[in-house]
Amino acid sequence: RFPTDGFLLLALLLYAPVGLCLLVLRLFIGVHVFLVSCALPDSVLRRFIVRVMCSVLGLFVRQSDPQLRDVSVRVYIANHVTQFDHNVVNLLTSCNTPALNGAPGFICWSRGFMELGVTGSRAELVDSLKVYSSHRGNPPLLLFPEEAATNGRAGLLRFSSWPFSVLDVVQPVALQVQRPLITVSVADSSWITELLWTFFVPFTVYQVRWMPPVPRRAEEPSEDFALRVQELLAVELGVVSTRLTAADKSEHMKRLRHTSLLPFAPAPSQPPAARPRMPSRLTGVAPEDVRIATMAQQVREVLPHVPLEVIRIDLAQTNCVDTTIANLLEGRVPFFPGSKEAGTDPPAPSTSQAAAAFGAQGSVAAPSSKPATKQFAKSPVERHLSLQERKRALYDYARR
Repeated sequence: RFPTDGFLLLALLLYAPVGLCLLVLRLFIGVHVFLVSCALPDSVLRRFIVRVMCSVLGLFVRQSDPQLRDVSVRVYIANHVTQFDHNVVNLLTSCNTPALNGAPGFICWSRGFMELGVTGSRAELVDSLKVYSSHRGNPPLLLFPEEAATNGRAGLLRFSSWPFSVLDVVQPVALQVQRPLITVSVADSSWITELLWTFFVPFTVYQVRWMPPVPRRAEEPSEDFALRVQELLAVELGVVSTRLTAADKSEHMKRLRHTSLLPFAPAPSQPPAARPRMPSRLTGVAPEDVRIATMAQQVREVLPHVPLEVIRIDLAQTNCVDTTIANLLEGRVPFFPGSKEAGTDPPAPSTSQAAAAFGAQGSVAAPSSKPATKQFAKSPVERHLSLQERKRALYDYARR
């Protein structure tokens, strides 16, 4: 959560007394914001008043392209960054987010979630949401297919398919959050902890970008529909579209907690017959370099879009595969997704690379043909298409 840069860490220490005073003051103001939001009915006036009061709490909400918001769309699809994403979008338009985790009750209601009763499976949840959406008087649904919060800077978790089984038309919403001094979100952090840190920092800026509605194609499975919307959101946010799921993230955090509890112990010595034989090309290379290279390949298998040199540099500091993966996923290590290096077998292209390849070739292909996502454009003109052209091509392709 805390910055690694010495200057930023010093600035945080100097700001700490002011932040503590703001925290106490904003706790009292936050109670009034909660009471006002409960007392007033859902309307434009209530959203305006609560939005102004939230600015006193240091929460600033900006939206881009509000004219793209379609009032006829009943399902909004957004990436998940913080524990309060649904509250922020609710300041701009009326919407409901079903409670997926946690017991129903006062806490669930006070956080702004919609209680649907006991849903034993995702199929029952989808049926309940279909019944809810069939009543035109109900507000639209705001769903988070990632099912777990990320910092939104490294990549998107793989979208679950159940949010795309409710209705055939969804509207993507791109969320980005910025704040000074500390990280926006930390894995396995409770919503109370995140709320206190939000009150502690000077301000937190939420950027909400509305995207055009995306309809389901004829006979398109929900999995393909989810993948297509994930690629659109990844291009809009400028991040990669990963195949990692919320379950993978949860398992990774369990491994990190387990590793942190274990004392450091050197690997047991092995007899010469049991030791792996080094390739001839590594003869004369220091054992430390070989170990770093081995761990780098393990990280590369999980995050194929990260340059190998960036992985090696971070491994030299952390000396741990799990910690390096966490640093890359949380955005603590900046990098630009690069091409595969010579001498390594290229893994399967990620969905973000497929989207980029489509953006480079989709505008010159026939309108009725599916864009080729596994070929690299030969023409320099095609390779230098702007980001706006690629986004526009993706939108046109998604609407067909």
